[in-house]
Amino acid sequence: MSEHFYRPAEGHRLPHDPFNAIVGPRPIGWIGSLAPDGRRNLAPYSFFNAFNYTPPIVGFASIGHKHSVANLEQTREFTWNLVTRDLAPAMNATSTMDEVDEFDRSGLEAAASVEIAAPRVAASPVSFECRVTQIVRLVDRGGAELDTWLTLGEVVGIHIDEDLLVDGVYDTVRAAPVLRAGGPSAYYGISAEHRFDLRRPR
Repeated sequence: MSEHFYRPAEGHRLPHDPFNAIVGPRPIGWIGSLAPDGRRNLAPYSFFNAFNYTPPIVGFASIGHKHSVANLEQTREFTWNLVTRDLAPAMNATSTMDEVDEFDRSGLEAAASVEIAAPRVAASPVSFECRVTQIVRLVDRGGAELDTWLTLGEVVGIHIDEDLLVDGVYDTVRAAPVLRAGGPSAYYGISAEHRFDLRRPR
């Protein structure tokens, strides 16, 4: 096997950094929040995942101290909204860095949450209502602070379109989630044809 080896600190020597493509596809953190003055914010983050089961905790990393992080430092709450294939263009429209209401910019309708004030995406079939547990500024191995903030939140409310529950079991394929891959523009979906099952050893 021929290998391409590189030290990240020295550059990857490729047309695009492969790190994001290797660690992927990744779920998208479509994060809804409110500024202290009540302005709505909605932004997608490709560094997102689940980190605990009980209680459920999710998190996203923001490269740069962006609007979402600034809002959450003040309000301590956010929503996560599932990006489906149909919602992908609207999700992309919310990636703007402008000082705008991304719901208005993208033409998305907001839905009220139950446990928190932060808005949900009405068209998203799954949403989490979250309360911030930690905001951590990342550091490198030498202890130098990075321009990246990891926000973790406990999920205190979950909304699921009942059409995605088949005999009471959530159907991931039916939800048609969009996943971020590498390069400047690559996204993926999933299909039942690629499913396989493994049982944990006892």
